[in-house]
Amino acid sequence: MTTTGIDSTGVSVAEWEDLDRRHVIHPHQSGASPQRTVVVRGAGSTVWDAGGAELLDVSGGGNWAAQVGHGREELVTALAEQASQLAYFSGFFGFTNDKAVRLAVRLSELAPEGLSRVFFTCGGSEGVETAIKVARLYHHSRGDTDRTWIISRQLAYHGATYGSGTATGFAPMHVGIGPNLPHVEKVSAPYPYRADDFYGGQDTTEFLLTELAETIERLGADNIAAMIGEPVMGGGGILTPPPDYWPRVRELLSAHGILLIADEVVTAFGRTGTWFDSAARGMRPDMIVTAKGLTSGYAPLGAVLIRDDIGEAVAGEGAYFFHGHTYSAHPTACAVALANLDLIEQDGLLGRAKEIGEWFAELLAPLAELPVVGDIRVEGATAGIELVADKATREPIMAGAVTTELREAHGVILRDYGPTLVLSPPLVLRRDEAERAVSAIAEVLGRLGTDGKVTGA
Repeated sequence: MTTTGIDSTGVSVAEWEDLDRRHVIHPHQSGASPQRTVVVRGAGSTVWDAGGAELLDVSGGGNWAAQVGHGREELVTALAEQASQLAYFSGFFGFTNDKAVRLAVRLSELAPEGLSRVFFTCGGSEGVETAIKVARLYHHSRGDTDRTWIISRQLAYHGATYGSGTATGFAPMHVGIGPNLPHVEKVSAPYPYRADDFYGGQDTTEFLLTELAETIERLGADNIAAMIGEPVMGGGGILTPPPDYWPRVRELLSAHGILLIADEVVTAFGRTGTWFDSAARGMRPDMIVTAKGLTSGYAPLGAVLIRDDIGEAVAGEGAYFFHGHTYSAHPTACAVALANLDLIEQDGLLGRAKEIGEWFAELLAPLAELPVVGDIRVEGATAGIELVADKATREPIMAGAVTTELREAHGVILRDYGPTLVLSPPLVLRRDEAERAVSAIAEVLGRLGTDGKVTGA
């Protein structure tokens, strides 16, 4: 990487970093890590920092987004044109705008059949909060006032606000902020690679369905409003359930009148090669939570897609949906989303995601021979490489040192989730860029010790 150390404003990189450390609190900020990367420009799958260093983005803008790539003038134009006409007006009560209406119609056309009601949010956490509320309200409206419990899963990431954070299955997120949202119960995650550790060697689906059935019986089926789950667990490290898992979960929930919420904040809009991943996995959800890829990150927007009768029950005639956010149905964000969906379709990015997945499967396969690589999981344009200190015991190696070295030594950005390296690039990633990323990963993993340290770093 080359860098001048000074950006076009005359401010040095060190000054930007120091200002950031003094004034900005970051999501998931670690006080032990003073490192900052000040990103100032992007095009395609490449971004540049304040000092001019070129970085290959294999992380989707750092957070699973950027489906159409960075620097798309079509989205900039859509944003500017809408802002010049109507930048903002409330979506509360009876107010609306043409872009929100058009987007809701478009989403209902793309969604699985029956999900034609849409509530707009600013992102995934708000979407999960909304879905939890709607599930409880739906049952309440039918006289089932005891149905308040929500079932989530360990290793699930559903957001960081109060309700969504409670549903999130990572213990560190809950430290020091309790008491959490009541009536949230977590069951085990589908993790076939660690079936021996987690399920005593039992069949993954059989173990999980038995556990879920026992949980429903313990809580009381008439007390449970909904279960929430990601089709593929992103934050857990690309955990893909067995093919029979979701159909059997759906069947069990339906037998007890329990709703199913699909958290597709990561997987929707092409990430795994389809508009909605839940449909392909047999989830048949009653609600779908989306964000990220809806605008490719160009504007903060999410959407909760809701089954028709549920929407009617909570917000139809005779109901009062006492819930909302200032920027719900934001016209500028909705205009960007419409243009973004057009680009995904016009550029054939659903098919491109599948192609990227084929590249990853091919290019990453040789890494399985490295002593520190335990498992490689690919789902469309996303992949997880789980690191271990010993292939036999599967003792994990935390991957943080690897992502730091990839960025500093090779100019490649990807994410680490505990012991798993995760690739989730823009869907415009080229073959040569995929090869560059995998080559860099192989080089760094070749220097990774079982203590989690990279030699020569």
